[in-house]
Amino acid sequence: MRSLFALSSFRIAMFGMLAGSSLLATHARAAEVASDANEAAVEFADEAGVDKLEVAAVEEVSAAIVADADIATVVVNTRNRLEKLQDVPVSVSVVEGTELTRLIATDMSTITQRAANISWNQGNSRTSSLSIRGIGKQAQTDAQDPSVGIIVDGLAYAYNPLSSFDFTDIEAVEVTRGPQGTLLGKNATLGVLNIRTRRPSFTPDAYYSIALGQNDRVIGIAAGGGPVTDKLAWRGAFSVDKGDGDYSNAYNEDFSYKNKDNVSGRVQFLYTPTDNFDALVKLEIQPRHAEFYNGWVFYKPTPTTYSDGTPTNLNTDASTRLARRWFRQDTQYSYERDYLNSKHVNLDAQQPLVTSSRGATATLNWRFGEHTLTSVSGYKDFYFQARNDEGTPFDASKNGGGHVEYDQISQELRLSSPVGGAFDYQTGVYFLKTSNDYDSGSGYGSDAGAWFATPTQYDLLDKNSNGRYLMENSLNGLNQKPLQKIRNETAAVFGQTNWHISEPLTLTTGLRFTQENRRNRVSKLVYSNGYGSELNPVQVNGVQLGGFATNSNGRLTDNANSAEQLALADATANKYFGVASYNDLSDEQFRQIAAAKAIRQSQIGVLWNEVEGETFKEVQPTYIISPSYRINEQVTTYLSYQYGEKAGIAQVTNGYSNLAKPEKNSSYEVGVKTALLDNTLTFNIDVFLADIDDYQQAVFVLDEYTSNLNPINPPTYISATGNADKVRTKGVEIDAFYSGIQNTTIRFSGAYNDAYYRKFTNLGQPPEVNLNPVAPPGQPALPALPRYRDVSGQNLPGAAKWTGNVGIDYRLPILNDKELHLSGNYAYTSRYNSDITLSSYGWTKAYGIADAAIGVGTRDGRFEASLIAKNVFDEDQSQVITWNSWIPVPERWLGVVFTGRL
Repeated sequence: MRSLFALSSFRIAMFGMLAGSSLLATHARAAEVASDANEAAVEFADEAGVDKLEVAAVEEVSAAIVADADIATVVVNTRNRLEKLQDVPVSVSVVEGTELTRLIATDMSTITQRAANISWNQGNSRTSSLSIRGIGKQAQTDAQDPSVGIIVDGLAYAYNPLSSFDFTDIEAVEVTRGPQGTLLGKNATLGVLNIRTRRPSFTPDAYYSIALGQNDRVIGIAAGGGPVTDKLAWRGAFSVDKGDGDYSNAYNEDFSYKNKDNVSGRVQFLYTPTDNFDALVKLEIQPRHAEFYNGWVFYKPTPTTYSDGTPTNLNTDASTRLARRWFRQDTQYSYERDYLNSKHVNLDAQQPLVTSSRGATATLNWRFGEHTLTSVSGYKDFYFQARNDEGTPFDASKNGGGHVEYDQISQELRLSSPVGGAFDYQTGVYFLKTSNDYDSGSGYGSDAGAWFATPTQYDLLDKNSNGRYLMENSLNGLNQKPLQKIRNETAAVFGQTNWHISEPLTLTTGLRFTQENRRNRVSKLVYSNGYGSELNPVQVNGVQLGGFATNSNGRLTDNANSAEQLALADATANKYFGVASYNDLSDEQFRQIAAAKAIRQSQIGVLWNEVEGETFKEVQPTYIISPSYRINEQVTTYLSYQYGEKAGIAQVTNGYSNLAKPEKNSSYEVGVKTALLDNTLTFNIDVFLADIDDYQQAVFVLDEYTSNLNPINPPTYISATGNADKVRTKGVEIDAFYSGIQNTTIRFSGAYNDAYYRKFTNLGQPPEVNLNPVAPPGQPALPALPRYRDVSGQNLPGAAKWTGNVGIDYRLPILNDKELHLSGNYAYTSRYNSDITLSSYGWTKAYGIADAAIGVGTRDGRFEASLIAKNVFDEDQSQVITWNSWIPVPERWLGVVFTGRL
């Protein structure tokens, strides 16, 4: 007889397949699926020697799920066991893999457009993040935990960028809201997005999808597997996505922005050697690939006045810089035509982002009577390299950008009791270790001096060829970067119990204790002096740079230079002016050297040798209390209180430790889950309120380095990751499925969400505020404004009040064994402020993105051809906007898709 787990795996496969069918099939189609499921079960049993009682159990499960197209029995794995969505007493959204496949929804942006109150916050593959209920959209740091956890096939991702790749051959995506961690994996304060890919099966299966579309886009997906022996099964998935982008680069038209260059592969093996043991091993790889989307920003003119009506300081604006003679020599370039263009970019130094990831997961299950012991061992890594540009074709920024080498290893042991009786439970231990070496350098080219000079510095140096030589060398070839060595360890014990107090009443309780140990060693040093090392300062913050000491006028500082430094000064005078002795320079030449040195020092900024920030080491709790009451077979109500904490952040700001406090979330929820209209309508609704203390985001903190330089002046503050005192989010969420219209299924989700600061007194001032107001003539001087402000009561950046999405699937039988298929999804987002400073210029208008497909194929799924459109109505709204830049939503894309089953 085949092992019990083999039968269990078969049941899991049937649950997943039938749950998907229950969402997308008609009544007649559901009956066919049920019949096919039972036939497959009997065939499986005949081959394996499983007795008829076990076959009957499988038939009962399959019939229960698909009878009468009963979408109320959608099955989820939110709590590590297969159970009806309606029985889970927390807010959960489910998106089936078949829907994602039809509309080629493979990345996080398109996946999250199909669930309620979750969004993907666009950045590059290192800076993007997920948010739930309007929380989590603030800029992330590499030392910070994700606010929304991501779990893929049981492996928790402890680093946001691991989710930046494509996901294919998906069985289902589940979004669970509120603090999580009492069941498995890494704890998360806002919720979890759980992705389940299709597992190996002992029933042969294979499918393919090929899409050809605009911008020479080719998307190929193939997946399949089956038995190797009677105890070993496999499944593989391979995808490739290549094509040009929507926006050309006028500097080099061989490259385009928003191009695609993704390849990924995954293989899984399921081994069932005995009745009491099984092993699932997964290997995956996303090889290094290059895509142009960092710096995907379009510019608009900087406003000419501040909010108080005074003229804007445009001394460092691109319009001022590009008007300089140095840049006007290129007569083919225009500020208005090129820099402000919204259809193409013109960049010389921008390089594609190079990313890659590899992973391995081993999931082992031992059955001891009716208990199961599960071990999940996982490894995941991430590589990232960026080379950025300042936004022009001139040689200003060069070889600057971020570089990441990250890896994590984790081990989980989990014990599960049988379901039923007076109570059932799950408990376990979890260990995670991560390593992240991250540097983010700044590099400069031959035009950088002219670009970064102030107007006074530029006018002085551009007077003659000697000054221009100084200006060129002031930054040319210079490269400096901070390096973070982030080392985190997590150890946890967790458990969750369902207390079956009576037939209709169940109380769910869960508790977790997590020991967090966070360390971060940081340095910031000059790694290349380039062509102007003689213009270096003597030292910065104790880091010796080898320059000679001068005053603000460029003259040698009395008694401050050694013989070697005086010799360097003389060599500098000779290099730039042909003068043997530095003291023989003219006053203007002294000032020119001072200006060049000032340009260099301003870009070098603060340096420091490696220091270790304050370690965060603390035991943090997570818990849940959630009673649920089944009023009848169609209506279940629940209450829940969830509490969770996110670890503090070990970090360094300008050479000084800047430990961010842990974030604490108390979440309350009341919900009703219903199955109405003869189980053709599932309608779930919940009301929630969450209070978050010490919310981690950008704040103004004391700049100890600068304040210590000027101890007699008021303290200086700087923007860095810290804590907003109190944040609240409250609202209503709806998830619904309807199959009461013949040949049609409709999925709907929506949310009203009010996320705001209850108390936050140190957010940075927006750019439209004049920090140094000028008094009218004859009036006393006005004091400088503080660089931060109180925004208590205001909504969080990125938090839209209204979001919603509708998915429709229509199948019309035609020509005997054929069917016409129409699918669509529309995702709506109301207006929100996308600027971290809550600038009045940061408001993004409401917008909606529609995807659609129409096709014809065989009813058995053997072949289908479809036309597909993403962003059907070519919505051109900004998704991020600041006071002088904006980022649009992706443009419309059209393609043809061929899919089939082998």
